[in-house]
Amino acid sequence: MAISSRLDTARVFATVLLPTLAKGVIVRRPGVMALAEKTQSDSAAIATMRHLRDRYGPEPVRLRVTGRSIAVLVDPADVGRLLRESPEPFALATKEKKAALRHFQPHGVLISEGAERERRRDLNERALRPENVPVEAVVRDEADLLVRHVMSNGELTWDGFSQTWWRIVRRVVLGNAARDDDQLTDDLKALRQNANWAFLRPQQRGLRERFQRRLDEHLARREPGSLAAFPGDLSGQVPHWLFAFDAAGIVTMRALAVGGSGMRGVLESARLWPTTPVILRESTIATRWHGTWLPENTEFVVFTPFFHRDPDRLPFADRYAPELWDEVRDPAIVPFSAGPGECPARDLVLVTASAMLDALTEHLTFAGVLDEPLPATLNHFTLRMGATPVGTRVP
Repeated sequence: MAISSRLDTARVFATVLLPTLAKGVIVRRPGVMALAEKTQSDSAAIATMRHLRDRYGPEPVRLRVTGRSIAVLVDPADVGRLLRESPEPFALATKEKKAALRHFQPHGVLISEGAERERRRDLNERALRPENVPVEAVVRDEADLLVRHVMSNGELTWDGFSQTWWRIVRRVVLGNAARDDDQLTDDLKALRQNANWAFLRPQQRGLRERFQRRLDEHLARREPGSLAAFPGDLSGQVPHWLFAFDAAGIVTMRALAVGGSGMRGVLESARLWPTTPVILRESTIATRWHGTWLPENTEFVVFTPFFHRDPDRLPFADRYAPELWDEVRDPAIVPFSAGPGECPARDLVLVTASAMLDALTEHLTFAGVLDEPLPATLNHFTLRMGATPVGTRVP
């Protein structure tokens, strides 16, 4: 069994796990993201992961942690197995995930188990289909307003993009009547900020109840042309849909910054800068890995930036390479996770995000696109791109 030294365990916590937590797993913290970009913290994290693989070999590396069995994966094939064999024997509903997500989605599919998970997963898979909503029409309607704004001031910023993105999300998920309900998503953001602290912060039940009442009022309309019109009990699932669309907006803005377009541009953005930097699974039984047994309740950690940006394994690690999505066979390049726990909104997110990219780039040419090699850490909060109408000659 590969058991890390105390020094290497400390290095994993110092450069991989704690910086990831500090940036905000549920909602990003602007100040920490700025520092992470300045120091390129993900470069140090990837270097640590390469060190583990080189020193201990391909089997999972078990950290020296008292009272908890934690194994870090370093082999792409092991990532494929872990995701493929979820939720049994590798449960998605880990202790840490439950503690975080209960702050705002206590009935969400990600922290559900058994028959309840199967029922909720099926509902999510059927509801979150792009054909259920006129996504492109909604995106183009809102993007047109953003294009006019950007043309007037010559610059696209995260703040401007984000405001438009959330209007799109509220219309797609809840209907046109929710378009301007900033309070709904502001309350959700506050709950997600609490969720960043997981066990360490008590739940704000009053805030969650206020958010849920507001959300249920929108859902009660069952507005045609929105996801809310889908039959079924959506109340406990929609908080996660809104949460996931936040990450999709970050991916879309970063895709613009790298000169991306279409669905492959969205996928490449998510490969280069994963919005789910750590995938967790917890074993429900003892499991055998490379000839070694790991005990029940072992928490498995997949640090996705390492598998997406490993220069020893991937010749395209630090460049924009949309062509790789024509036929991806790498089991550890998983921008939407994989296996039974794959994001059920994958297709919906790709359609929405790529429609936004296309709507903007049809009318605007962006300056300040990132140069290669691309940075390991990219702070979306401070992205600012000069923009001119397509066809305008730049002196």
